[in-house]
Amino acid sequence: MVKRKSKSDRLESQRGQLPLIILLFSAIAMVILSSFIVWADANLRAVTRNSNQALAFSIAEAGVEYYRWHLAHAKQDYQDGTGGPGPYVHDYYDKSGLKIGKFSLEITPPAIGTTVVGIKSTGTVDWDASTSKVIEVKMAIPSFAKYAALTNANVRFGEGTEVFGEIHTNGGIRFDGVAHNLVTSALQSYDDPDHSGGNEFGVHTHVAPTDPLPPAAVPSRPTVFMAGRQFPVPGIDFNALTQNLSQIKSSAQSAGFYQGPSGSQGYDIVLKTNDTFDLYRVTSLVNPPGGCNNSANQSSWGTWSIQNETLLGNYAFPTNGLIFIEDHVWVRGKVDEARLTIASGRFPDNTSTRTNITVNSDLTYTNYDGRDVISLLAQRNLNIGLRSSNVLRVDAALIAQNGRVGRHYYGSSCGAEYIRSTITSYGMIASNERYGFAYTNGTGYQTRNLYYDAELLYGPPPSFPLTDENYQQIFWSETK
Repeated sequence: MVKRKSKSDRLESQRGQLPLIILLFSAIAMVILSSFIVWADANLRAVTRNSNQALAFSIAEAGVEYYRWHLAHAKQDYQDGTGGPGPYVHDYYDKSGLKIGKFSLEITPPAIGTTVVGIKSTGTVDWDASTSKVIEVKMAIPSFAKYAALTNANVRFGEGTEVFGEIHTNGGIRFDGVAHNLVTSALQSYDDPDHSGGNEFGVHTHVAPTDPLPPAAVPSRPTVFMAGRQFPVPGIDFNALTQNLSQIKSSAQSAGFYQGPSGSQGYDIVLKTNDTFDLYRVTSLVNPPGGCNNSANQSSWGTWSIQNETLLGNYAFPTNGLIFIEDHVWVRGKVDEARLTIASGRFPDNTSTRTNITVNSDLTYTNYDGRDVISLLAQRNLNIGLRSSNVLRVDAALIAQNGRVGRHYYGSSCGAEYIRSTITSYGMIASNERYGFAYTNGTGYQTRNLYYDAELLYGPPPSFPLTDENYQQIFWSETK
């Protein structure tokens, strides 16, 4: 027979269970409370860390802005005014004047011939040494090398011309080829010298249907002007583009390569991929064939083609990239990771003795990413001579300071070379007078391809003129 528990026994048993229940719920509450505390602490730490990171980022950006300001006041100071190597550390204060952090700057000066400055700014906060942010930027001053073709006079681009890059003239433009970028003129209208009739738009075409005359509305011609046309626009200071030849001469004499008058026809420079060049004295030029003459009455007309020459030696590329020849110059060859300006001039400057640069054979780069850059700066003309390659490529910024970039007129009596197939220019063309490699009667190069080298804008050749603008940010990256 089972004995039943009394009421007092049952109450005593329940009293024994209550502490266990309380203990269990207390344990659960402690676990929950502890988890909440851990979660709250983690959140607080995350918020604090994020806040510190955001502050470190702001301090790093302040370092970039500081050096942008510094370069605006000292464009060629890449040592933070100290004259010594970096990093350059600056304290950072809040608006109440309390020091709360610092930024450390590492400055990479421009490579020879470029304007690109590298800035690495590391921002830190005083109360958390483990938190930092790193920003890397590149800043540069744009050069005048903005255009595939730039002229200071009226110009005509005929059928068979294809241009990849902006075109501008301070005169008027007749454009009958294909322009893949913007075409601009400083003139609202002008009298095209190639034909009679009324004034035409500052930028116009005779590709059928020929543009109407002003004041008619300017039609859209997307098959000719693929990116459009604008006129009038502000003119370009061509004098600023053509730089001071005498200054380049002085720099070449002091730290570059200088060659005085040849006593003959000039010099032939053959560039090589091993950072050297062969220098020849040109002793005679090709005589024009019978019946081949200056029928177009052009100044400094000739074949500009070498008959005989004598090797003078092999020379290393100068460290400052400047080669100055006080005579006529022919240039050809190929470079590999070289940045050169080859200039030609004769002093004192006289219109009757100004010098020319001629390219009759390929002048090319190995690399098309800015590592290879050539500028040819001629006191008068930048020539393509009679005996030039049938298919010719010229990788360079071509500048004719007082004359024109182009080819003289050679009629059919000048031999088979009076008609050439294709010329390709990769770089830019700046011509004080009317540019051209072909003529309206079909002589010269039948196909003309002009490609703009965008690397020239911020990485121009040595001593290439820059605009008056301040440094512009061209690259930004948060690396940490």
